[in-house]
Amino acid sequence: MDQAASSKTTLEELRARIDEADRRIIEAIEDRMDVSAEIGQYKKEHGLPVLDSRREREKLANIVMNSREDLQSSYRVLYPLLFELSRAHQNKLIGGDLSAREEIERALADTPRMFPKAARVACQGVEGAYSTIACEKLFASPSIMYMENFEGVFNAVEKGLCEYGVLPIENSTAGSVNKNYDLMISHKFHIVRATRIKVNHCLVAKPGTSLADVKEVFSHEQAINQCRKYFAALGRDIKLTAVENTAMAAEMVSASDRNDIAAISSYRCAELYNLKCLEAGIQDNGNNHTRFICISRKLEIYPGADRTSLMMILPHRPGSLYKMLARFYALGINLVKLESRPIPERDFEFMFYFDLDTSVYSDEFVQLMSELGDCSEEYYYLGSYSEVV
Repeated sequence: MDQAASSKTTLEELRARIDEADRRIIEAIEDRMDVSAEIGQYKKEHGLPVLDSRREREKLANIVMNSREDLQSSYRVLYPLLFELSRAHQNKLIGGDLSAREEIERALADTPRMFPKAARVACQGVEGAYSTIACEKLFASPSIMYMENFEGVFNAVEKGLCEYGVLPIENSTAGSVNKNYDLMISHKFHIVRATRIKVNHCLVAKPGTSLADVKEVFSHEQAINQCRKYFAALGRDIKLTAVENTAMAAEMVSASDRNDIAAISSYRCAELYNLKCLEAGIQDNGNNHTRFICISRKLEIYPGADRTSLMMILPHRPGSLYKMLARFYALGINLVKLESRPIPERDFEFMFYFDLDTSVYSDEFVQLMSELGDCSEEYYYLGSYSEVV
């Protein structure tokens, strides 16, 4: 037998041993899950919680202590995942936390079949803002109330001044609108729909002002950041000043006596405020979109909801986020957005924001909602909704 044949036979033998080991692992895991189900039933009958953190901690410590030193780190990864799967199995069999599921079921039953065409809607800025465009994409005939800042939008919805609010949450090139993620922590609301708006920034100025005259440009901070390359290419220093909103910047330029200023805003704003478009499409990236969410004080879940948003405070210890992600993976739920923001007045603690690609009608979604209390210190179900493209 030549050397190649000998190597092939040896590899096949090793693979056969792996196959046999895998067969035993499968049997052991199935046996473990069966026992786990019995434990879950016992806990249900005796009113005990599914999660027993002390037992899991002691179990993991014992496993690591009695394992080979070179494999201890592997067991620290493997067994928390097994614990997650066991708890998921128990929750599936005994029902888990029903409160969130009951809230969702009530919302599904009480929400109208069609998203409203007309409503009182709070938006940040002034007429012509991108929030206005997003609002008109979501509602056929909105009555818009403009707020000075993003917090004003949250307050208007919370206090019942408006039924809905429309807010930017992220941009495809500039990233997340951190201010709104921070405000999410302190306000109670639900997301009922989302949409995306293609951003086409224009440099606008008063009639009679030329590009060579411009010494200062006003706009929202993100709009300025999205046009950095354009201004760098001009080859001269232009002061870039951030204001609350792109439409507000256009309004300021229109009302000013200065002829050496301009604004970054939409072409719609140029028409609205009687300004001249000095140059269109000045954003650095042509594929520039901003995602907006529509919020409500009341939980509403409209037909076709296929995205879910959650906020969670996870235990402040190693592996907490990994365990949460492992839960999504075990249920086959795709994570499309993960954002973390520091919690005010809580040193080195973070609130995690998750966007999940999952139908509100799926078994996996129902199971996840029954398990969230087990894997987080606090969680807030923001809503399930669809996105208007």
